[in-house]
Amino acid sequence: MGLYGVLNSGVSGMNAQSNRLGVVADNIQNQNTVGYKRGSTQFSSLLTDSGNGSYNSGGVTTVVRHEVSGKSNTTATTSSSDIAINGNGFFIVKDEGGKTSLTRAGNFVVDARTGDLVNAAGMHLMGYNLASGTPVPSMNSYNGLVPVNLASMAMKSNPSTKGFINGGAVLNSNADNLGGDPTPPTAANPAGNFTSATNFNAYDNLGNPVQVDLYFIKNSSGNWKVSAYDHKAGTILAGPTALTFDGAGKMANPPKMSFNIPNGQPFTFDFANVSQLASQFVFDGKVDGNSPQAVDHAAIDTDGTVYAVFGDGQTAAAFRIPLATVASPDNLTPRSGNVFDITPQSGDPRVNFANVGGRGSIQSNSLEDSNVDLGNELATMIASQTGYGANSKVFQTGTEMLETLVNLKR
Repeated sequence: MGLYGVLNSGVSGMNAQSNRLGVVADNIQNQNTVGYKRGSTQFSSLLTDSGNGSYNSGGVTTVVRHEVSGKSNTTATTSSSDIAINGNGFFIVKDEGGKTSLTRAGNFVVDARTGDLVNAAGMHLMGYNLASGTPVPSMNSYNGLVPVNLASMAMKSNPSTKGFINGGAVLNSNADNLGGDPTPPTAANPAGNFTSATNFNAYDNLGNPVQVDLYFIKNSSGNWKVSAYDHKAGTILAGPTALTFDGAGKMANPPKMSFNIPNGQPFTFDFANVSQLASQFVFDGKVDGNSPQAVDHAAIDTDGTVYAVFGDGQTAAAFRIPLATVASPDNLTPRSGNVFDITPQSGDPRVNFANVGGRGSIQSNSLEDSNVDLGNELATMIASQTGYGANSKVFQTGTEMLETLVNLKR
C-alpha cells in the first residue's frame, strides 16, 4: 500500500501544481482586463491513516480563491460613461438571459440595439429610473432596478409657462425721453417707437420655438413702458406695462406681464430684477420649456446620478446607479463576463447608493485596472514548474521501486 500511496501522492502533487499554473495563466491573460480580480491557489493536505511501523502517504487538494476585495489602481479615460468605484461596492449588471450579477468592470457604452449602457462583456448596467419618483433601495434584493437606458432619456418637449429677467438687467437712465407707447418697426413706421429692445425664445405645445420681442420706451425720468410682441406675426401679445423706478434706480411694485404663447400655454414674465442706472442697456433672462432633443451623451455624478446631456447643453437627471456590497466579497463566485455571483458564504447583497454605509464614490471618465501583478505571477509560475518537476520525480521514483518489487517475484 505504501508504494501505491507514493504514486498517488506524486500524481496528486502534479495535479495541484497544474491547477496552480492554470490559475496563473488566467491571471496573466487578464492582466489588462478592466476590473479583473486575480485568482490564487490555496493548498490543503489530504492525509491517510498510517499504522505503527508504516506510513501511507496522502496527497494535496487545491482551492482557487479570487482576491475580490483586493485594491486596484484606476486609469483615466475620455469617455464619460466609463465609471470606476473609488472604495467598496459593486455595480449591479444583468446578462442577456436576465441573470443579475455584480462587477467592478465599468467600461460601459451605449448598445445601439437596446439603448442600454453595457460593458465589454455585454452586461447591462442596472439603476433606478428617477421618472418613477425618489428611489428606495431594497436592503437585500434588486427590487426596482431597471437597465440604464439612454434612448429613454430623450427630452420631451415642454411648453413655456414662465420667464424672468436675471439680476443685473439695466435700463439706461440717460436715454432720451421718447414718450408714448413702445411699438416695433413696421412698414408704415420703419423706425418704430422704442428706446431699447430685446427678445427671448419660448416654446409652444409642440416644442416649436416662438420668438417674443420686448420693446421698452422711456417716457420721463424713472418712468418706462414695455410691450411684448409676437415676432413672426408682428402682433402685440401684452402691454404696455409700466415700469417705475425710484431715485436709487430700484423698481417700485415690480410688475409681471401675462399673455398666451401662440399655440402654447398661458405665460408670465417677471421684470422684478430690472434696475435703472446711468449705464448701457443690459438684458439677461431665463425662460422655461424646451424643444424635443436627442441625448448627446450621459454624465454620471459621484453619487451615481445619471444625467442626460442634450445637444443644447441642457441636462436632466434620469437614473441613479446603486452599489451593492456583501459581507465577504472574497467568497463571491466568479463567472464569465468578469462578474461575480452571490453565494451563501458571501452573504446576501446589500443595495444602497454611493457614499452611503461605507460604499465608495463613483468616478466618471475612469476605469479600474486589474489587480494582477505580472512579476508575482511569473514567480508563481516558476515555483509551480519547480513543484511539478519535484512531484514528477516522486512519481518516477515510486514507479521504479514498484518495478523492482515486481521483479523480485520473477
